[in-house]
Amino acid sequence: MMSSKQNPSSSDDRLELTDNVLNVGEVYDWATIPSCGAIVVFSGIVRDHADGRKDVTSVTYEAYNDQVVAKFLVIADEMRARWRELGRIALIHRIGKLQLGESSVLVVVSSPHRAEAFAAAQYGIDAVKVSVPIWKYEQWKDGADWGTNSHEISDARTIISAESPVA
Repeated sequence: MMSSKQNPSSSDDRLELTDNVLNVGEVYDWATIPSCGAIVVFSGIVRDHADGRKDVTSVTYEAYNDQVVAKFLVIADEMRARWRELGRIALIHRIGKLQLGESSVLVVVSSPHRAEAFAAAQYGIDAVKVSVPIWKYEQWKDGADWGTNSHEISDARTIISAESPVA
């Protein structure tokens, strides 16, 4: 089993690409620290439809493994530059074949205050979606193909999401 865990900048950042089942509760517990009164957990799960596709039964995620954690580090560093009081940040993505209802990505942020935690988590998932080389292959009742919303990889530092201060 492949599991990559690297926290090159801080023990308060958990940046992982893994083929293991994502344990939302365990990551929530890790993000809980005395200085933070808010934790926002975003868990993206496999659903039964996609753009123009019904009856999706599973999704297989593939990644450019050598680049994922490095891209996560750019996102975490940018989150800390924009919201200076963040406590812990987890950016974790699963690869391999996932069934309906399984968590594929976690963005978990702890902060002294809720507004910053919500804003940073929103930015985090937006940045993961457009700046990290991870692709999904969807399987449905009548076929299978790559996800329909692919795009060029962007620089996470240029992403502005709702409530995101301009760096």
